[in-house]
Amino acid sequence: MKAFRITAPGQTEIAEVPQPQAGAGEVLLKVNIVGYCGSDLNTYRGKNPMVTLPRIPGHEVAATIAAVGAGVPAEWQVGQPVTLSPYTSCGTCPSCRRGRANACQFNQTLGVQRDGALTEYIVTPWQKLFRSPKLGLRELALVEPLTVGFHAAARGEVTAQDVVAVFGCGAIGLGAIAGAAWRQAQVIAIDIDDAKLEIARQAGATHTINTAKLNLHETLAKLTNGGPDVVIEAIGLPQTFRGAVEEVAFTGRVVYIGYAKEAVAYETKYFVQKEVDIRGSRNAQPEDFRAVISLLETGKFPLDRIVTHTFPFEKAGEALALWDKNPAAVTKMLVTL
Repeated sequence: MKAFRITAPGQTEIAEVPQPQAGAGEVLLKVNIVGYCGSDLNTYRGKNPMVTLPRIPGHEVAATIAAVGAGVPAEWQVGQPVTLSPYTSCGTCPSCRRGRANACQFNQTLGVQRDGALTEYIVTPWQKLFRSPKLGLRELALVEPLTVGFHAAARGEVTAQDVVAVFGCGAIGLGAIAGAAWRQAQVIAIDIDDAKLEIARQAGATHTINTAKLNLHETLAKLTNGGPDVVIEAIGLPQTFRGAVEEVAFTGRVVYIGYAKEAVAYETKYFVQKEVDIRGSRNAQPEDFRAVISLLETGKFPLDRIVTHTFPFEKAGEALALWDKNPAAVTKMLVTL
């Protein structure tokens, strides 16, 4: 079968690889759509420290069940459209013992620590599957990236009484906005792109702030009573890492999804004076997948606005090259097989 590989920084190929077979407890999936993630772009650039090359990328998956192995429950049938959780868990590390397998110490994500889904077929344990009779393949391909933002809202313990500020309106940030709005919070979206901020409103933001035009601190002071209760950082810049702590309300919660590309220097007095909770957010839990599917089934999330580019499998390398040259133009990029 054909597979797309990143062989070296800026270099890709389509190669022939063996087709997998479903073993006991596994399903064989015919891959239909794969979404590119920012981690895939960093792999293409040679800047993903968790990836060794060559690597088949892809962990945002919409697929059709092609075969089922022995012991798979009867609810999973050939021909069903599905998506999947792309993570592994060891079951014995401290995270797993605490019921937080999404942060497993030894996790291997598809397309990152192990080869991913940009192939004709993949095999996965049936327990990783999610389906919805109401969603098509295009919608299913957007589930996993949105779950990352939903999980960040869960990590922030967002409630209907909270005001939540989200730094960044890319695909992950939009998931955080939708996740906070799903929990009935008032959401403030922060970005420097008016088009992305308009999509953020459609995703559930009550207010938007373009920091290229408005002073962030002054505008937040007008919109909140002492600052946001929760700040979710979904960009990964030192200034937004610092800004989250500076702008959050006293005794508020800060949730970091993004990775800063360099060391971040903090004014640590805010940690103590505000008694702020600072939390990381990694991957997603099964309940996040179910929540996102429930949201998408309502038809109220602006999927068509988020998907900015779609490429056929044969042009998967051209897609990454385009994104590399003009990252601001891409919100979500899909590859169809």
